[in-house]
Amino acid sequence: MKRIRTAPHEFDANLLFNEDGLTPFFALDRERKAGGGSKTARFKHDGQQWLARLSYQDSNIVNPGSETPQGTPFQIEEIKEMRLKVSRRSDEDGVGQQQFVAHVTPRWHGMQGEKQNGKRVEIPVPDGFQEGINVRIQGANIEFKRYLVLLQLAADGLDVNAHYFDDVHPYSNIQDAERYVRLHRDSSGPVHARDGPLVGLAHVLESDRSGYRKLVQNDTDGHGNKLPGYYHTVTLDAARISEAWPEHDLPKELKHYYAREAFQADPDDPLAHPKLGASYQVSRWDDTLRWGDLEKLNRELEEAVHSVLENAGLDSAPQRGGGAFVEDAYFQADLHEPATPPTTLDLASIQQEQKNVVIEYLSDGLTDVQIESLETLVTDGGAVSPDDIADEHDRHVGSVRRALRGIEQLVERGYGEVGLRSDYIGEMVYQAVADARDAVKNAANTVVDAARQDRVSETWARFQAFCDRYGVDFRRRGEDATLDLGRLDPNDDPDPEYLVRQAYKLWDDAKQDLARFRAATVTYRRPHGAGSNAPAFRYL
Repeated sequence: MKRIRTAPHEFDANLLFNEDGLTPFFALDRERKAGGGSKTARFKHDGQQWLARLSYQDSNIVNPGSETPQGTPFQIEEIKEMRLKVSRRSDEDGVGQQQFVAHVTPRWHGMQGEKQNGKRVEIPVPDGFQEGINVRIQGANIEFKRYLVLLQLAADGLDVNAHYFDDVHPYSNIQDAERYVRLHRDSSGPVHARDGPLVGLAHVLESDRSGYRKLVQNDTDGHGNKLPGYYHTVTLDAARISEAWPEHDLPKELKHYYAREAFQADPDDPLAHPKLGASYQVSRWDDTLRWGDLEKLNRELEEAVHSVLENAGLDSAPQRGGGAFVEDAYFQADLHEPATPPTTLDLASIQQEQKNVVIEYLSDGLTDVQIESLETLVTDGGAVSPDDIADEHDRHVGSVRRALRGIEQLVERGYGEVGLRSDYIGEMVYQAVADARDAVKNAANTVVDAARQDRVSETWARFQAFCDRYGVDFRRRGEDATLDLGRLDPNDDPDPEYLVRQAYKLWDDAKQDLARFRAATVTYRRPHGAGSNAPAFRYL
């Protein structure tokens, strides 16, 4: 099925080359000097006219002397870093933003840089790289795969061997990339609406204390003008992205945004209309996006844009005219056949799954400690730890951890902190917790009244308090009794022997039938499925 073709926008990558050692850098330096500090060239690619300009900038790289540590002769007295600007000819690019700059620096093992205070530090070079160059490419409005070809053609035009840039080192990596479409301002409202996909992604997938996600909603431009949807973004790390798009794993920012001068722009000017873009977020994961992953990058970014469009009810494959789309200098609003089947963003299904989970837990019933934990999570806006919850409700931290493990589909734990899995779950749980809290209070009042009527002793109250504190469930059915210790993690929770002995002591203090306690069944479970069912006397 054909769909709208997204356009490339910003791009940033580090390309490493070491097949020819430092020779490419020496060649660029030679041509720069031959031109008196700079040199220009013209070339064609795919029927387009391009300009290349080689210049330089100062460097803090420490000169290695007559040769590098690897033994390569080094005859440059003052190291300059090369800057190669490649741009479309102005008569073909009226906007003047289809261009990139390649910043070329030498690399060798053991190289150093000198700070402003004179201190020298080693510049890291990949293991096994030996010698070569790093080419930092930063550009916009060029198809990502064209950057390497344009770099080679620019080098050739400057009398530098283009084959120096044939073999991209496997450690080459991508730092930033965005693909976008431009929407008519009268059609883009559903994208940034309060019930639209951008808010929905943050709302359904967001958790205050797990991973990274951020929602920005700014409807005022830099001049103070009100412009709905001026800058709305949602940023999701790799874990959250995979929840929305199971086949994706690159962290992304989805954004609906206008140009700075959009408010004053003529309606016929493309800049009067917003962009919808998806960009790769390098800082939101611990992995590396390699140059060899370009196809994956293009696919994920385009699929993200398409699925947001469709979730907002906009046709991503208009058959007549431009539909909701507005062409600009770099976005042609044409259709193409994607290489992979379309993916969907089904936020409604994610919401329903979360709703089902909440309903399941509520229907099964929550323990007092679970209710207290959820109450803290839905009312607290900062980082919360199991210790915080235990302190707030005078519980043993082990019982809190056991309670949290019992509702693991509602909460997320990690690095000593815990939070609800999403704002959507939080909203559903909030009222349920409030209702449960009222029910618990009413039940507690009933128990207190009954205790007073039956003159329940203070020692029996201490036994009940112990059970509450450690999450112990004591049940009596006829002549049988069960002491359920719950799920005990040997790394976090007290030993079962300790719990049984303490309970036995308090039972004895309360003048209860010791034989009945000793005959009671003690049950508990371990994290990996093991557990125990044994008479209490075996623990005494």
